[in-house]
Amino acid sequence: MNKIIEAIINEREKQDSKWGEQNHKPIEWVSILTEEVGEVAKAALESHFKHKGKDHKYSEYRKELIQVAAVALAMIESLDRNELSD
Repeated sequence: MNKIIEAIINEREKQDSKWGEQNHKPIEWVSILTEEVGEVAKAALESHFKHKGKDHKYSEYRKELIQVAAVALAMIESLDRNELSD
């Protein structure tokens, strides 16, 4: 599990380097997260159909899952930073 957490933290750092601190409203965050989840679905479908009957290659799928987790983490950070949580 440590390897996964490290990958999520590294992705968060990349996101902050690319976009800076993000402080979106919750509805905006949900849109961002939903777009990322769509990329997970696309990667899963492409992996399944490109490699049907062969060894599945899920590296892109895993990468997209890490991005989803990192965005979810950013959402919580933004919520806490902006004192929107109860």
